[in-house]
Amino acid sequence: MQQIVDYQGKEVQLQLFPVETKKSSKEGASFSDPAFASNKTTPVHRWVPWIAGFSSDFVRQALEKHLDHKGTVLDPFAGVGTTLIESIRLGHNAIGFEINPYAALACHIKLNARLIDAALLKTEISKCSEFYREKTIVDYVPRSLPPEGFHTRDDFYSPKVLHKVLIIQDFISTIDDNNIQDLFRLAFAATMVRYSNYSYEPSLTRRVSSGKSEILDFPVCETILCKLAEIAEDVTWLQSQIPNQTLCTSVTNDSFFNYKQYLAPQSVDLIVTSPPYLNNYHYNRNTRPQMYWLGYAATPKDLKSLETANFGKYWQTVREQEYLGLDFSLPNTDIDNTLKLLRSINQEKKIYGGNGWANYAASYFNDCRKLALGICYCLKPGGTALIVIGNSILQGITIPTDQYFAKIAEAEGLELVEIHVPRATRVGNSIIQSSVRAVKAEKSHKLYEAVVELRKR
Repeated sequence: MQQIVDYQGKEVQLQLFPVETKKSSKEGASFSDPAFASNKTTPVHRWVPWIAGFSSDFVRQALEKHLDHKGTVLDPFAGVGTTLIESIRLGHNAIGFEINPYAALACHIKLNARLIDAALLKTEISKCSEFYREKTIVDYVPRSLPPEGFHTRDDFYSPKVLHKVLIIQDFISTIDDNNIQDLFRLAFAATMVRYSNYSYEPSLTRRVSSGKSEILDFPVCETILCKLAEIAEDVTWLQSQIPNQTLCTSVTNDSFFNYKQYLAPQSVDLIVTSPPYLNNYHYNRNTRPQMYWLGYAATPKDLKSLETANFGKYWQTVREQEYLGLDFSLPNTDIDNTLKLLRSINQEKKIYGGNGWANYAASYFNDCRKLALGICYCLKPGGTALIVIGNSILQGITIPTDQYFAKIAEAEGLELVEIHVPRATRVGNSIIQSSVRAVKAEKSHKLYEAVVELRKR
């Protein structure tokens, strides 16, 4: 199969390897659309807005198709816990790895929700409402303070909003039950950007930069209490779904690449996951407010280690290196030629040119190989791994990430069952159309989302 890449009037042919795919259709697609959007209204999954992930319907379908007995399900990139929650709902043990502390907290809280005292939670919600009402009718000075190391270009909160936020923080500190205190912390973290002077566009940016007015005042307590009421309702629902509380669950706030420290070989029946895409979306920077306000970061140095340990790194962390290549060879593919072409583009732009993006792509595929090795280590013989991954466009070049990953997995001894394409068109982020960091993509360049189905021999 040939792909023509149009770059500044030049036609360049890249020879792509043949690969079996299954296009989605309304009639008989192998998997439902994995897009995360439906989770916004689904119990438990709706607690935390998340820029990426997949739908609970997709995960449930995958579990029902590939596990006909109680088993152990692993998500190496757990995000905010979609795979984990659906696994325990169906009676499976659930293991997650998540490098972002805020997301890991969300996973932990959701899994622990089946153990929450629902009546005590409702009592604390009522107490919070009364505490807030009492403090706002007097000249109250909160004891809580904003995180000292958290700095933004504009004030993150207006003075009125900040005062309300700190009152809520004071109440949270009075809650004795750790699980319920964590639920309150999560409710605040999940809503905190909504009443700030920043917004997701999709990256975190100043409201004024996106044409929105600053927020001078906001019903902060009402917003948090509304989220808590939603959580309380879902806690009761989840407990009715999972009467068996003896399930084994764990969430490890660490890179999956340290799997040997936590997992026994051949201990997992099914893997359902979605690693970060090759789109440079900076999960850690975009959750910086939550990281500081929840106490996971005190200085920028605390975030640096996350950037360097993140799957695929980030363009910003590798762009200044003279050359970063593949740590492996992948015969019968054009991956080397693709990286070479990418490296040759816009060399005069220095770190903004093709060399930096080629370094980023190479580091991404090096981590894809590490993921394949981890899958081989964890899966039981005959076990399945479903990897949701999207293609990318860098410097105007379409990168068939799913196909490269499939070949990498095969080279490490996994069997490629099929590449399914349940979403033939998806919306890319700003990297795709940036005229500063990348050549703009042509209209003919399409983004899609694939499910790479692998089996352990």
